Formats: sequence, structure tokens, C-alpha cells
Amino acid sequence: MIPSVVPLLLWMIVPLAMAIVMSFLRYNLLSGSAVVFSGFDNYLFLAGDASFIPAIINTIVFIGAVLIISVVAGVLLAVLYDQDFYGKNVAMLLVIAPFFVMPTVSALVWKNMIMHPVNGLISLALQKFGLAPIDWFGDFPMISIIIIVSWEWVPFAFLILVTALKSLDQEQKEAAAIDGAGPLMRSGTSYFLTLRRRSVWSS
Repeated sequence: MIPSVVPLLLWMIVPLAMAIVMSFLRYNLLSGSAVVFSGFDNYLFLAGDASFIPAIINTIVFIGAVLIISVVAGVLLAVLYDQDFYGKNVAMLLVIAPFFVMPTVSALVWKNMIMHPVNGLISLALQKFGLAPIDWFGDFPMISIIIIVSWEWVPFAFLILVTALKSLDQEQKEAAAIDGAGPLMRSGTSYFLTLRRRSVWSS
């Protein structure tokens, strides 16, 4: 595992180390001033900033919401696509397509084509029902960003979970289906039985 673990470790440690080193320096990119060691001045300035605590809270809310939406939607889609239905492969391509869109392109598409208060698809749909359009980024900025980021990362969770479901023992899933278990119960039961079997083998 060393040939794969070492590059991954460097990939994570090098940017982290550079960020820590730069946090102790004072350098203005606009003025091009010389790099000066500032010690803990940057941390003291950050801690004394009135917007620091709200920024931390917003970050926690944002990350938690995106994780919950991605995992829940990924599980439901994985269980759905674990079943056989017509056009399954084409539908799977449509689900994973957002994962291959660049974040900047995704943000512009949602901002200008979907959530725009005048020309957006959501506003046009609301006007068809006689409702007033919504200025998403003006009235609900946090919710708008959560929707955009979740839309981009749900395919990632879906791919991981659907791959895990494909590796489960089909005999266990068929036995659970005979006992009357639904799709969620079949997948969950097979998953935990597979984990139990692997733990027994490893011991």
C-alpha cells in the first residue's frame, strides 16, 4: 500500500504545512511588500474580528447540511439504482453528470439559468402558477449555496454507495426479498451481514 499511501499523504500534508507556515507571515499581494514574520498577530486579528464567530457557525451549518443531503440522497439513489429497470444505464449517467461539471460552471449555471429572479427556470415555473419569483441569492444565500454544492456532490456519494451495494452478496439479498424485506431493508441487511462475515474471516 505504500506506493499509493505515500503520494496521498504528501498530497494532504504539503498544502496543510504551507498553510500553517503562511499563517505566521504578513504579506500583501496587492502592494507586493516584503514577507515579514508576524508570529501570532494574524490569529489575534482573526479572533478579535466580529465576523469570526458567525463565519465559523455558517461554515458548520453549511458543511453539515451538505453532508446530510449528500448522504441521504446518495443512499436513496443507490438503493433505487440497485434495482433493475428500463433505461438504467442512461439514467445513471444523468445522475453522475453533475460530478463532472466544474464548480465555477456549476455556480454560473445555477445563478444565471436556474435561480435567476427574472430569467431563471424556477422563476418561470413560479410565474406559471401565479406566484412571485424568488431572489434566491438575495433572500436565501445560504440555502442557495447548499443546494448548488449538494447538487454537485450527491453523485460522488451515490457512486461510492452504489458500488458498495453491487459488491454485496446477491444470495443474501434474494433471501431477504423472499422474507418480504423492502429495497432499503434488503440492502442494509446484506451490507451488515457482509461486514460481519468479513470480520469473522479476518479474526
